[in-house]
Amino acid sequence: MEGAAVSQPLPLGSPAPEFVLPDASGQPVALTAFRGQPVVLVFSPLDWSPGCSQQLDLYQQEIDAFTRRGAQLLGISVDSLYSHGAWAAVRGLTFPLLADFNPKGEVARRYNVYREEDGFAERALYVVDAEGIIRYHHVSPFLHHVPDIYELLAALDEVTARPAAA
Repeated sequence: MEGAAVSQPLPLGSPAPEFVLPDASGQPVALTAFRGQPVVLVFSPLDWSPGCSQQLDLYQQEIDAFTRRGAQLLGISVDSLYSHGAWAAVRGLTFPLLADFNPKGEVARRYNVYREEDGFAERALYVVDAEGIIRYHHVSPFLHHVPDIYELLAALDEVTARPAAA
């Protein structure tokens, strides 16, 4: 999967758009359910693609690094919950994969990372703090580019070190 990024992420310091999406078992998952802890939103183009497999496998291998920081990972793509379920089972993914399937790409559009001409999301990351504010964002310069995990973990460290809003 090739292609340069076509999107600019939402501004840092802005409220993260709320959403409710089904996970691979069909259960609704709301961003607000994770208020009080940091959340990493992992937008990916498509299940089963080599770059997405590499990226999400890496996050699964390093799941303890996210857990130690109190962060919840949420994978989001336009694939169906059935695709997510099969892909998670094959790859051994234990964090939620959410289906931005119907209406297709609605949440990716709210986060300004939907690629209209391709019909799927950019490879993008958002770190949302405990109060629901965007503190980090990354849109990969190319679809096949997997973001640096150390940069992501450093961003989480900054979020967890930040004092709570008064």
